Amino acid sequence: MKFATTAGISAILMVAAAAALQLAAMVSAADYPKAETVWCAKTSRCSDAYVDCPAECASTTTPNAKGKRKPNCDAPGSACYDPRFVGGDGRVFYFHGKTNEVFTLVSDPNFQINGRFIGHRPAGRPRDFTWIQSLGVLFNTHKFTLEATKAATWDSEADHLKFAYNGQDISITEGSLSSWYSQDKDIKVERVSSKNSVIISIRDKAEILVNVVPVTKEDDRVHKYNVPQHDCFVHLEVQFRFYKLSPRVEGVLGRTYQPDFENTVARPGVAMPVMGGEDKYRTSDLVSAECGACIFSEAEELKKQGNVVDFPTLDCTRGAAAGYGIVCRK
Repeated sequence: MKFATTAGISAILMVAAAAALQLAAMVSAADYPKAETVWCAKTSRCSDAYVDCPAECASTTTPNAKGKRKPNCDAPGSACYDPRFVGGDGRVFYFHGKTNEVFTLVSDPNFQINGRFIGHRPAGRPRDFTWIQSLGVLFNTHKFTLEATKAATWDSEADHLKFAYNGQDISITEGSLSSWYSQDKDIKVERVSSKNSVIISIRDKAEILVNVVPVTKEDDRVHKYNVPQHDCFVHLEVQFRFYKLSPRVEGVLGRTYQPDFENTVARPGVAMPVMGGEDKYRTSDLVSAECGACIFSEAEELKKQGNVVDFPTLDCTRGAAAGYGIVCRK
């Protein structure tokens, strides 16, 4: 048996290393999108601001979607099924709402999130079976909507998401990591998978994980929904993560984040704790700020406009010498 010499092994390793470096360069050039913005630390000259990055800056995303997330329906801030919420206190409750009506899920001084409910009521049943079909987000002076489109039968190869920003439909290319930014870069929508799953990031306010699903035949059998053949009730599974909430936060879900909130319906022995509030959280439209307990104010947001400070474009070719307290990392 012949053994390779040390020199021969070294040569093979050098060739392999060179090939790996070449492949890495090809991946970074072809697959990594460029970084769009960076956030300035409060100790820097552009304190607590977002600044556009030039082409020299590294990517803020990766070509691998495995690290991306979908809603965890058992985690705090989630709303799934018909619909089952997990409050900020970690306790489960149900809120039935009503078919084709809109309810405020979260209302804070800086933003509001409404949800439209779909469903039906089988003969002889005292209430509707309902699911969350769409979300309306109000922040600053902007309005963003996301909805699950209706379908008679579920097709996993079709995208069932529809988006609009300030009343204008927006299109997001199908494909994992495809993304869309608003002009002010204060909202980002990124696909987690090629279809039907996204993450919505609202700057300094919230992150919303969204997945679109139908009512399956198994769901129908187990829960006795009696779903009609012409509609599989395509709906949203969502999980909210909030960055800043005031102690006064309101809404079907928002109230569970109040410091002194007590869930009085989720008691031992209660199989399906139902929480009320339909009257005070009902609103007229998906992007309406008005409800009996809502605290978001579009007028107050208008007063805040005009206080934005502009900073020059960053220069990532000179490292820390470019100033503004930011170092561009490769």
